[in-house]
Amino acid sequence: MTGARRPRVRWPRSLAGQLFAVQVVLVGVVVAGYAAFAYVSAGRQAEETARRQTTAVAAAVADAPAVARAVRSADPTAELQPYTERLRRDAGVDFIVVMDPAGKRWTHPEPSAIGRTYLGRTEEARAGRTYTETHRGRLGPSVRVIMPVRDRENGGRVVALVSSGITVAAISDGLRQEVLTLAGVAAGALALGGLGTYLVNARLRRHTHGMNAAEIGRLHDYHEAALHAVREGLLMLDGERRVALLNDGARELLGLRGDPVGRPVTALGLPAPLTETLLSPAPHTDELHLTDDRVLVVNTSPVSGGERRGTVVTLRDHTELQALSGELDSVRGVTRALRSQAHEAANRLHTVVSLVELGRTDEAVEFATAELELAQALTDQVVGAVAEPVLAALLLGKAAQANEHGVELELTADSRIDDGVLPSSLPPRDLVTVLGNLLDNAIEAAPEGARVRVTALADGGELLLRVADNGGGVRGAADAEDVFRWGWSTKGGAGRGLGLALVRQAVRRHGGTVRAGEAPEGGAEFTVRLPLRAGTAPAGADAAGADAAG
Repeated sequence: MTGARRPRVRWPRSLAGQLFAVQVVLVGVVVAGYAAFAYVSAGRQAEETARRQTTAVAAAVADAPAVARAVRSADPTAELQPYTERLRRDAGVDFIVVMDPAGKRWTHPEPSAIGRTYLGRTEEARAGRTYTETHRGRLGPSVRVIMPVRDRENGGRVVALVSSGITVAAISDGLRQEVLTLAGVAAGALALGGLGTYLVNARLRRHTHGMNAAEIGRLHDYHEAALHAVREGLLMLDGERRVALLNDGARELLGLRGDPVGRPVTALGLPAPLTETLLSPAPHTDELHLTDDRVLVVNTSPVSGGERRGTVVTLRDHTELQALSGELDSVRGVTRALRSQAHEAANRLHTVVSLVELGRTDEAVEFATAELELAQALTDQVVGAVAEPVLAALLLGKAAQANEHGVELELTADSRIDDGVLPSSLPPRDLVTVLGNLLDNAIEAAPEGARVRVTALADGGELLLRVADNGGGVRGAADAEDVFRWGWSTKGGAGRGLGLALVRQAVRRHGGTVRAGEAPEGGAEFTVRLPLRAGTAPAGADAAGADAAG
């Protein structure tokens, strides 16, 4: 029959509980070890103190001239017994025994022991040397000193022996008091250590939410896996607005190099509007921000918990979506223009039919062919000058859109882009972003009946795109650089001021420059220069990537 299974000691589950148990055991072991060491040390110290005390008392008796004179008297006990008893009480020893060299006692705390032989070794003292021993005598075990008494008047001859001692029981009583005091101090230290450990671990328990080490380890592994698996950018700032944590997505979207952890937001080299958003204590939702080569949707949320602990920032790449939105806006504009032209074409067709029905055939033919010749002339001019189909289609669509607004779109005579000149590193989508936004701004800015002049020229290893109008210009900007800042617009209203910022972003992404200035007609003129070969900077490019004209 097997014995009953002993219950297992349950170890605390949480990390804080485990640390508390370990610390309590550690504090207990340290206090117990110190108490044991102190006890042993106290015992040795008490015994050594007893030896010094008894030695001093014995020396005082042996050196006293009165003792030597009493020894030579007829009755040494009569003179020495009162003297030694008084000294014993004053010195705090248990006995002082004066005896002759043969060991016969002349004094003793118990008068009945006087005249009897001393219990202990006397050979060393008779030879003139001081001797210390622990011996069991009449009063029990004691620590004693035996010292010779010399008659200095007779050449220092040993005439008597003196022994002083303290019983082990007395030493133990003193040690017991010290141990009790030590035990009280140790118990107090253990209580204070346990209380301090409990308070520290209570705080640790709050911070670790009662999890154990394995759970914290798993949480860290999940955290690292999730942090690097999320494709969105995740950035965490501490209360001092320093980078506390970021994932690979945030590093890529913000274009950060090196290790930015620990650096303040202001030292990351981010655009000023984005930096202001990250420094703001208020939450932000789905804000659009531009970096040098990306359009980002930024959300910020402060970390709460009784004090400001930091901010969590999420970043989404909106670049491709913004480019597609721009293309969609262009298509919608062309669609509206074509719808308008279809309406106008229907009116003109009705007019032609009515002229035919009235028998005015020649006027009908002349009216119909005039519009066709004008449209065909513009189409032939654009297609003949611009062999890039996407740009040609964009120009024709914008011409229709301009016509709808009562604005004439003119392609300058020096425009020329041959087929195959544009490299694959310069995608048509970015060209649509650049030229489409410039044309949209010019068409909106130009008054009815005005003209928008477009130059598209690929020559000398660079692509030149210039759009000029005779509208109000960009005089509302402090300098020509302001017009490219996100949010700047002469029209006002929320959600505007993004087009020119996207133009500059796309131009910089391909190593080009964009310049804002005043057109000869008095309006605004935007000039874009893009290299057609990798590593080739456009002629006249400056370090800023954009400069003012005039």
